[in-house]
Amino acid sequence: MSNAYDQVIKTTAWSPGPGCHGGCGVELYIKDGKVVRVEGDPDHPFSNGRVCSRLLACTQYFYHPERILHPMKRVGERGEGKWEQITWDEAFDTVETTWNRFKEESGPESVIFIQGTGRDIGGPISLLCYSYGSPNWTQLGLAGQSCYTPRLCSQMNKVGEFVVADCSQFFEKRYDDPRFEFPKYIVIWGQNPASGCPDAFFGHWVVDCMRKGGTKLIVIDPRANFFTSRADYWLQIRPGTDGALALCMTKLIIENDWYDHDFVEKWCYGFDELYEACKDYTLERTSEITDIPADIIYEATKAYATNHPCSIHWGLPLDQVPEATSVDDAVINLWCITGNLDVPGGNVIARNAWNVTQYPYSTAQLQELYGDDILERINSKRIGAARYKYLAHMRSWGQPDMAVQQMLDGNPYKIRSAWIQTSNLFGGQAANMRKHYKALMNMEFNVVVDTFLNPTSQAIGDLFLPAASFAEKESFRAWYQPLQLIRPAVTVGECKSDWEINLELARRFNPSLNDVYPTFKDYVNERIKGSGYTWDTLSKAGGWKFPDPETSPSSVPYRRYEKGYLRPDGKPGFRTPTGKVELYSTLNEEYEVHPVSFYVEPPESRVRTPELYEKYPLVMVSGRRSPVYFHSEHRNIPWCRVCDPDPVVEVHPEVMKQYGISDGEWVWVENDRGRIRRKVKMNPGIGKHMVSVPHGWWLPEKKGTGPEFYDAWDINCNILIPTDTQSESGYGGGAYKTTLVRLARITPADNMHPNDEDEWKDKR
Repeated sequence: MSNAYDQVIKTTAWSPGPGCHGGCGVELYIKDGKVVRVEGDPDHPFSNGRVCSRLLACTQYFYHPERILHPMKRVGERGEGKWEQITWDEAFDTVETTWNRFKEESGPESVIFIQGTGRDIGGPISLLCYSYGSPNWTQLGLAGQSCYTPRLCSQMNKVGEFVVADCSQFFEKRYDDPRFEFPKYIVIWGQNPASGCPDAFFGHWVVDCMRKGGTKLIVIDPRANFFTSRADYWLQIRPGTDGALALCMTKLIIENDWYDHDFVEKWCYGFDELYEACKDYTLERTSEITDIPADIIYEATKAYATNHPCSIHWGLPLDQVPEATSVDDAVINLWCITGNLDVPGGNVIARNAWNVTQYPYSTAQLQELYGDDILERINSKRIGAARYKYLAHMRSWGQPDMAVQQMLDGNPYKIRSAWIQTSNLFGGQAANMRKHYKALMNMEFNVVVDTFLNPTSQAIGDLFLPAASFAEKESFRAWYQPLQLIRPAVTVGECKSDWEINLELARRFNPSLNDVYPTFKDYVNERIKGSGYTWDTLSKAGGWKFPDPETSPSSVPYRRYEKGYLRPDGKPGFRTPTGKVELYSTLNEEYEVHPVSFYVEPPESRVRTPELYEKYPLVMVSGRRSPVYFHSEHRNIPWCRVCDPDPVVEVHPEVMKQYGISDGEWVWVENDRGRIRRKVKMNPGIGKHMVSVPHGWWLPEKKGTGPEFYDAWDINCNILIPTDTQSESGYGGGAYKTTLVRLARITPADNMHPNDEDEWKDKR
């Protein structure tokens, strides 16, 4: 260690800070009690010393002059930006007193708990929600709960497990482990792993497999990226038509006898029903639906099915297509019928190390944390449970499209307060932003837990609680493998971790927790006891560990279904009602959704709404990931912003000619729901029928008070996106990648801020 530093702390990155789903090993260099440098930990097997630009810029994040370091309460009207510093005791007392009054008057269901994407929040927010007694834990604004949940639920129903592409991530020696085999092909479906941060999957692993093992690529994406340029096959799909493609691929695999007969006969249920469901998806019909040439579909499918092993790495767009639950089912079928399930280099069953649970991803994990009767206890009042039988039995989210409506109309009961943690709804996930603004303004008391003021906290916040970054907190990570600790290195202001904040309040509403978890480390020790480690012993062991196959065979690949390591009864097979992979899902049938896959057109499209398409002939694909941002975060971090300075709309050169617009010009992107300003960026790598609009944009340098709110209503693409497009399951189907728009030139007579004071008052 250089004399320039007092200490180097090895830890695990998990938001806040980099913002992402995390898991990377990090070295924090400390001088005079401050983090002065952030580097990757070369000894960490997950990331092998590599980190993203957001992590490298974390010194600017930790010590940003606008970071909120003390609790604050609103002293003016909402939207005026008038805040007063208070103590933590006053903040906690205010929440406790207010919520106890709401509970007495309206029941605990009158408080809704809102989180953003994944990260290190599912554990603390569910603990607080259920300790208070509310059934309503949600990702409000995320239409259709269209982020990972549809894929998780489909996997649990069909396979009984979560599954990921195998890049040797379950072994400490990684690619050198003799049990691992490199995939012949990796299908990257709706993901750009290098720029994004997939759940518990490091994007550079794909590059490692290409470089070290000769893995080839098949990429399904409407937009060119690093991986499409290096793929053997690029399937440039029409947005929202992935279900038709998956069904056609299934038909080709079956009819050409490319499927694994042994695996299908021994371990699959419903093969005949699956074929019946896909047999009408001919190459010609599917090519017409998807805009992919028929020969490309055929050759790519053959390459995937006739080489072994192969894996599929999928992304968020598959949750945001029409009937996403069914589409996700259809993709799962592909790795099952080709015999690529839980084999080296295939799609491997992804169990947590020692089956330790932190974040209740599945119903089984939820029951482990909160008791077998948890669903029964929450479903009588959980938003969406009465309407969607599937949702009522899968995970524990409230249905977000229904939640926002209930916040407005109070039917069947009134929602009075919102707890918002790790979620900048108006900068990030909220489709139909005006509707969500009205709903949150309808609340009597809104608490925001975050690191910076943003459009959401400024617009509707009543109490602001400052969250600690990953460099300042104790936490742990039990998301697949390895089991890891997040170890604190510094203190910044009075910031507290999400765990500290929520555990303190949870104890107030459920005093028995004082005896069970006197400190947060006691909570960690209880959660990880199955590993044989405590916080202290795991920390001394280096902060992370993989399970031993001898002592924990159920959490180590491969072919566990043959050995009885998956089922609770110890018999060979899968944790499904039939004990097999269910190509025909008996649980789907029980939950009153289609038991086999099917396809429908996007809610707005040239086929389904031809008159609307004539008016708005471009498909707006939102959500393209930036390597320097995570969703709506980091726009205020100088090193990040300089790399990606403007909210752009990517347009094909021929479309630019049609509209008479030029590269770098600011234009309107509009439909019947409104219009936003964007800067044109020419991109010949996208289809001529679409535009790409990165999401999450607001301008921290602009005025934060109303009506501007950092210009979020003027530039955020979610203004244009509808709610209430969810799938028949209640999960999936948010139209974030299928909404129709057109472009228009901005004229001197136009108001550059279309949402002026009068419109703000009337429509927001």
